[in-house]
Amino acid sequence: MDREDLFMKKFKYYKRNNPKPSLEQVILFNDEYTILKQVNNIPHTKNDPRTEILGLKDLRVWQSLAFSDHPGFVIIRNPFTALGQRYWIRKCLEEYSKSPNKRNIDIDTSLNDWWSECYKSGKCDKKFQNKLRWTTLGYHHNWDTKVYSEESKGIFPSELAELCEVVAQYLGYEPFRAEAAIVNYYHMCSTLSAHTDHSEVNLDAPLFSFSFGQSAIFLLGRHEKTIEPSAFLLNSGDIAIMSKEARLCYHAVPKILPATKCPWSDIVRPVQKSNIHLKCMKAEDISEMNKNIKENEWRNFENYIAESRININVRQVLMENQITL
Repeated sequence: MDREDLFMKKFKYYKRNNPKPSLEQVILFNDEYTILKQVNNIPHTKNDPRTEILGLKDLRVWQSLAFSDHPGFVIIRNPFTALGQRYWIRKCLEEYSKSPNKRNIDIDTSLNDWWSECYKSGKCDKKFQNKLRWTTLGYHHNWDTKVYSEESKGIFPSELAELCEVVAQYLGYEPFRAEAAIVNYYHMCSTLSAHTDHSEVNLDAPLFSFSFGQSAIFLLGRHEKTIEPSAFLLNSGDIAIMSKEARLCYHAVPKILPATKCPWSDIVRPVQKSNIHLKCMKAEDISEMNKNIKENEWRNFENYIAESRININVRQVLMENQITL
């Protein structure tokens, strides 16, 4: 096998269905792997008062993993509460999928509210629901030119920007401004081919990737496809961060796997009003978070995530002192 095919060879191996690939070499973050390979240099930190309203656990219980063979790549193992997972899943399906955010379905339709359209007959139109593959927020990624522009830019969600700020501060990646995001909607047969994220002006700023729903095999290589990539299993709630050397490495998702755990179904506790410490979010956002405790409010979103994966990729486009492109 030619060395140039090593990344694609691994991608095809994990993508295949017959026979199914072995997960023997996939990094699962079990105790043995953590003991042998973990390089955890995240400093001890005090809790951030914003965590609960953003659906996060106390910062002091977060588990962060860095990897000696992939400098600049960090995984935070599910720092979200069960209610927090429900909140962000619902945001992606019900709100971030609305126009004027850019979506792949805009080629065929001009409707504003995709999620409501899926249920306009009273029951879910699964065929139409599965057509949504991606939506972009803030600076809209141009899939043809790979270039951002001021003419194609929306309002970036304040709550998502604040979530990224909390994570960035925890990791010491400051300052960071969330200015563009791609929300990917995966189904069990979906894949994402090998690529690098190089469209941003600022390639020094980290890229934050949030996973919700079903699990995924994530391949991370180097700056050339001639080097065989490592395979990681990303589960619901995991945050993957690519910075420094990892920022321009090839990566891909060859397979979606059924989740062995459903953390969004764990015991759900409401957010208390006394814990509001936000820059951008409003007090009424507490009710938006807590309404997901009600099973009748959450049921349609749970049905979707039971057989799908949602991934939010957030990046800073501009340099620290740059205002516009």
